[in-house]
Amino acid sequence: MAATRRQAREWAIQMLTAADLNPPDDVRLFIDSFWEEIVSLDDEEGRADPRGEAREFAEARVEGVLAKKQEIDGILVPLLDKWDLYRLGTVERAVLRMGVWEMKWSDVPKPVVINEAIDLANWFSSPKSRTLINAVLDRYGKEMK
Repeated sequence: MAATRRQAREWAIQMLTAADLNPPDDVRLFIDSFWEEIVSLDDEEGRADPRGEAREFAEARVEGVLAKKQEIDGILVPLLDKWDLYRLGTVERAVLRMGVWEMKWSDVPKPVVINEAIDLANWFSSPKSRTLINAVLDRYGKEMK
């Protein structure tokens, strides 16, 4: 079964969360290792195939966020209204970082980025995260205009 962009974003969030907890020395090796694990799990469970466009889509986000992490964090800190970035949960940080990266360095429309980020936060974290993710990314989107 072919993977969707939604599935690709889920994989990207999984990689970004893992990279936040244990920063990789070699990003390419880190990503390749992730795919080896996912392919073996997916083969066993019959889930989406992480090849082709979806894989490239996920990798672009992971490589982009990790390459621009300091710049992205510099964007996020003032948007968090007196909250320290590292007081947020790991998933929330990953979702926000990817959202900022997509808004600034990809051609995905801002409303799509925000909607996908909210859905990812809801899926991987808690419904309460939706409010934070929406507020921060909406504020960033308005500042970009």
